Amino acid sequence: MLPEQQKQLISLIRAAVAQIVPDAAPNILLERPKVAAHGDIATNVAMQIAKPAKRNPRELAQQIVQALLAQPDTQALIASAEIAGPGFINFRLTAAARQAVIAQVSTQGDEYGTLAPTGEKILVEFVSANPTGPLHVGHARQAALGDSLCRLFKAQGYDVTREFYYNDAGNQIDNLAISVQARARGIAPDSDQFPADGYRGDYILDIARDFQAGATVQASDGIAVTATGNVDSLDDIRRFAVSYLRREQDLDLQAFSLKFDNYYLESSLYTSGRVEKTVQQLIAAHHTYESEGALWLRTTELGTGDDKDRVMRKSEGGYTYFVPDVAYHVAKWERGFHRAINIQGSDHHGTIARVRAGLQGLGLGIPKDFPAYILHKMVKVVRDGVEVKISKRAGSYVTMRDLIDWVGQDAVRFFLIQRRADSEFVFDIDLALSKNEENPVYYVQYAHARICSMLNQSSDQSAQIAAADTRLLTAPTEFALMQRLAEYPNTVTLATQELAPHHIAFWLRDCAADFHAWYNAERVLVDDTNLKLARLRLAHTTRQVIASGLALLGVSAPERM
Repeated sequence: MLPEQQKQLISLIRAAVAQIVPDAAPNILLERPKVAAHGDIATNVAMQIAKPAKRNPRELAQQIVQALLAQPDTQALIASAEIAGPGFINFRLTAAARQAVIAQVSTQGDEYGTLAPTGEKILVEFVSANPTGPLHVGHARQAALGDSLCRLFKAQGYDVTREFYYNDAGNQIDNLAISVQARARGIAPDSDQFPADGYRGDYILDIARDFQAGATVQASDGIAVTATGNVDSLDDIRRFAVSYLRREQDLDLQAFSLKFDNYYLESSLYTSGRVEKTVQQLIAAHHTYESEGALWLRTTELGTGDDKDRVMRKSEGGYTYFVPDVAYHVAKWERGFHRAINIQGSDHHGTIARVRAGLQGLGLGIPKDFPAYILHKMVKVVRDGVEVKISKRAGSYVTMRDLIDWVGQDAVRFFLIQRRADSEFVFDIDLALSKNEENPVYYVQYAHARICSMLNQSSDQSAQIAAADTRLLTAPTEFALMQRLAEYPNTVTLATQELAPHHIAFWLRDCAADFHAWYNAERVLVDDTNLKLARLRLAHTTRQVIASGLALLGVSAPERM
C-alpha cells in the first residue's frame, strides 16, 4: 500500500472510530497480516480502544468496519474487510488501489521512495581505522553499513557528510614505527629481537623498503611525504609509515568505490589544543578529581549510565583513549552537526557512556544521546567449509581487498548489509560466488537482468509501454508484486529511522521472489497486445524500483548476467 493510501486509510479509520467512540484517541497502525491469505493490510485499532471503552473488541471492530465502509472515499481503497481473532480488522484492497503504484513510479521515476531535501545536517563517521595496516573484514562491514546508511539519509532528504577519523596517535602508532624500523634493520618477524607488540604482515617490509629507498607517498589529504631513509629516526619512520598506510587504505576504499567528504586526524586534536582545552573545561566545571596520581572524570554523576568513574590522565602521564574522542565530538557539534552517527565494532561498547559523560560535563547543551552509535559484530570468513583467518599481506587477518578480489564489490556490499549490524555474520565465499537463488545478490541482480532482457526482446516502443492500461493486471501474482513495490517507500523510511540498511536487502530479496513467481506464473509476451503492454509496464516498473533499491546498497543493477 502506498504511503499516501495508508495516510488516507488511517484518516478514514479515525473518522469511523470517532462516530462510535468519540472520546477515543487511538494510535492507528497498519501492517501486513502475518498470513497473506488473511488480507492485504490489517489494524488492531478495535483492540486498542475496547478496554477503555468497556466494549467487546470483536463487536467494536464490526461497528468500525460498518462505519468505515459507509464512507464514500473508502470504496476506492477497500474492497472488503473481515474481523479476525480477538478483534483484528483485515482489509483487502481494490484492484485500482493495488495498480496505483505503477502510475506513481512512472511519474516519480528515480525519485520514487525519496523525500524532498529538509536541510537537516547529519554526520556519519565510519571505518575510522588505525593507519597501522590494511583494512580488514570488520572495516568492510563498516564501509558497507556506513555508505548504505548515508545513501538512505540522502534519500530521506538529509544533508549527509561522510567522515573518516584517523587514529594516528597513541601506542599503536609507536608500535608501527618500531616494526618498520626492525624490518629496515633486517630483523625478521619470527626473530626474538622483533618487537613483541609489533606488526608482522608483509606490508611492513614493503614500507621499510620504500622508506630506505626515499620514496614519496601522498594520502587523501594531498600532503606528500618523502622518506628520509634515516633508519635511526623513529619520528621520520612514523611520519612516513602513517602516510604510506593512509594511502594504502585510500586504495582499499577506492576498490570499494567509497569516497569520504572529510578526513579528520586524531593528532590534530592535540596539535590544535582541543584535547587540553576539553580537559581544562571539565576540571573548571568540577567534574574531575585527582586520585592515585591520576585525573579522573566523574562519569557516574553525569547521567549517561557509566558504572564507575574513569581515568582521563594516567598517573604516568598521557590521556586515555576516550579523552580525544570527547574533544572530537565537541568539534562535530561546533561544526553544526547536531545529529551524528558513529559506526564501530562491538568492542567499543564501553566507550559510549564515557564519551557522552564527557560531553555532558562540558555544559554545551549537547543531548545525552549524542552521538548515536551502531555497533557491529565481527565477520567470520569461510571458504570450502573452513574458516579463513590469515592474509599474507596483513599477516593475521583477512583484508577488505581480499574479499573484493575473491567475490567482487557487489557481493561484498550486499552480503555485509543483509544482516543486522549487531548479529554475528559468516561470510561464505563459495555462496557469494554461486550463481543460483541461494546467493541473494545474484538472485536480485538476475531479476533485474531478466527484466532488461524481456524488455529488449519486445519490439514495443517505450511510449506504448508507458501508456499501457494497468487495469488489465489482475492475476494474484501481479497483485502480490504490485503490493511489494508499493511498500518500497515505507521500507526506505523504516531502514533510515532504525539505522538498519538490512531492511532494504530483505525487501530486494522479497521483491525478486515476487517477480520470479509472477514471471513463472504469467506469460508476459502474450498475443493479446494490450495485456502484453500492461505486463511489460509492470516489468519496467519492477526493474526501476529494484535498481533504486540496489543503488541504496551501493550495488550495481546489471542488464546482463
